Amino acid sequence: MNIVTKNIQFGGEELTLTNQRVIYWKAEETLILSDIHIGKTAHFRQHGIAIPDTIFREDLERLRLLLEYFTPKKMIVVGDLFHANYNQNFEMFTNWLQQFEELDRVLIRGNHDRFSVGFYEHLGFQTEEQYECQSLIFVHDAEVIAPHKFYISGHTHPGVRIKMKGRQYLKLPCYQVTTQQLILPAFSLFTGLNTRSDFEDLKNYAFTDDAILEL
Repeated sequence: MNIVTKNIQFGGEELTLTNQRVIYWKAEETLILSDIHIGKTAHFRQHGIAIPDTIFREDLERLRLLLEYFTPKKMIVVGDLFHANYNQNFEMFTNWLQQFEELDRVLIRGNHDRFSVGFYEHLGFQTEEQYECQSLIFVHDAEVIAPHKFYISGHTHPGVRIKMKGRQYLKLPCYQVTTQQLILPAFSLFTGLNTRSDFEDLKNYAFTDDAILEL
């Protein structure tokens, strides 16, 4: 796995964007990601759509490598850790977590995170609707932006559409960054891309396997 990084300033903090759909916050030794959607592949199979489990396994392997690379003390999941009702992917994730017993885990509950608080606590996650650390506020979907506040969110699975030759377009996942808001790409590879945006002061940091592009 090739890890490409780019440091940006947001809310007075230096954050490291990566082409692997996570942010590393060095000052807080924290890995930040969103929209893992554990259970989605098994959910589709239960409904007769033949989605292989290799997609989910690849997501977990990529996360394992990122945790080993950055060695954070904390991981913040900005919503949609899970996707659907309990299925076999959940057991696989529970076993996978055991290799990171010392890692502090915070989950900002997303619209798909519908289990009880006790369920998440059993997995070692502190659950919050909103979580503040230093100058940053973590929410799943920043619907209301207060003045002079800085929000990190997920939910929308942002992407960009780049015009190529003729009528061809290339779609890439991205981080969307404004003065007050940073929206993470979905961590899971098994998600679509939303290329629409109503932001005015927007920078897109799109990425490929080899580069991070400021657009």
